Amino acid sequence: MDQKALFSLQYGVFVLGSHFEGRINACITNTCFQAASDPVRIAVSVMNSNLTCEMIKQSGSFALSVLDSRCTFETIKNFGYQSGRNVNKFADFPYVLDESGNPYLTNEICAVLSAKVVKTVDLGTHSLFIAEITDAKTLSQSSPITYIGYQKVIKPKLVVNTEKKIIGWRCKICGYVYEGAELPADFICPLCGHPASDFEPIYEQ
Repeated sequence: MDQKALFSLQYGVFVLGSHFEGRINACITNTCFQAASDPVRIAVSVMNSNLTCEMIKQSGSFALSVLDSRCTFETIKNFGYQSGRNVNKFADFPYVLDESGNPYLTNEICAVLSAKVVKTVDLGTHSLFIAEITDAKTLSQSSPITYIGYQKVIKPKLVVNTEKKIIGWRCKICGYVYEGAELPADFICPLCGHPASDFEPIYEQ
């Protein structure tokens, strides 16, 4: 199967925020779509290993910040390339809490959707949350970014040090390690499903 064919599907890029027991957190997701119109419901997919996923399961709600064309890689990196178990992701990013206590950004987003989970489906590596919209706001007239736009425009290109020997590749999203000097261009992380472009080289010491 050609995994790259799946990249033809269109996705947005979002910051998914939730809370539990006085603590807030958020992560990046690229999978959200409107699933019904009366009542308005959306479906959001998020990795089971993410702290945000655990918080949504506990609180039963979330806020979805729709990232727009002003978004920088620093925002993606902050919310998508580190764990909220180790850092406060909102320490340097302005945010507001919705009526349920879920955080959403105030910069670099064109809209925010607040939602209450009505059903959760375990997909193995991910959980699919089907949720009813409780509030929605337009915050700017900037266009929302797409996942392919992020890959082509926002995400920095990988620079490999050719003077050092590569012994493996590490997924920057979940930490999975692929052993070997050559990472196949069509490789997909078996843990989080991210492509080879989200791997960084591991050099021989």
